[in-house]
Amino acid sequence: MSALALAVRDSNTMLRRNLLHARRYPSLTLNLLLTPVMLLLLFVYVFGDVMSAGIGGGGADRADYIAYILPGILLMTIGSTVIGTAVSVSTDMSEGIVARFRTMAIHRGSVLVGHVVGSVLQCAMSAVLVGAVGLAIGFRSTDATALEWLAAFGLVVLFASALTWVAVGMGLVSPNAEAASNNAMPMILLPLLSSAFIPVETMPGWFRPIAEYQPFTPAIETLRGLLLGTGIGHNGWLALAWCLGLAALGYFWSTATFDRDPR
Repeated sequence: MSALALAVRDSNTMLRRNLLHARRYPSLTLNLLLTPVMLLLLFVYVFGDVMSAGIGGGGADRADYIAYILPGILLMTIGSTVIGTAVSVSTDMSEGIVARFRTMAIHRGSVLVGHVVGSVLQCAMSAVLVGAVGLAIGFRSTDATALEWLAAFGLVVLFASALTWVAVGMGLVSPNAEAASNNAMPMILLPLLSSAFIPVETMPGWFRPIAEYQPFTPAIETLRGLLLGTGIGHNGWLALAWCLGLAALGYFWSTATFDRDPR
């Protein structure tokens, strides 16, 4: 069997292991899936009338705000989901199971790949669930073609992969699960400081650079353009660059840390 075939086989085994863990702890899985849905409903039905005043010169109704906010919630879903990945990786490292894996004849990278693929699948499930709830409460994307829907889903998967590799690195350098959760907290905070809920133009001047020059805003604007037919401009290239850059950074950081970790 070739080295590639062995890597694929072992990665598939580690993926099944992580999926079994998710099935054995349904409360955690449900929490990851339902939290973004609750956020969507909260911002639409509780804060929507107030926050929609910053859209379209203050003339946006609830349907307009649902259309505006859903892309942001979709990417915020990814940020909240990968925190669980950081915690899971840190738990594996601190409980000694990885030390046992090191003594076995398995591909070293398969341990990390299993976490990454499992996390991306969870992100995709959460995004599909949030999208379904959005459609149920009034989201419509009449201008988007099938190719644009496919591109939007591809962007969600690519963004999830990038953030997951970064989360894996955070989990590897954290001494315990609590520290991993705290270290990964920016994954949730950054969407709150982006264009997810209100346009960047309505923010104070001193705050706009913070919202503009971070990974979530161009990704959200690209997703919004694909689904709603608004202008994407340079955001598409910025989102792609952020995804590839974060994925490369997270991958090399994670593999280097995993290879030298004495635990």
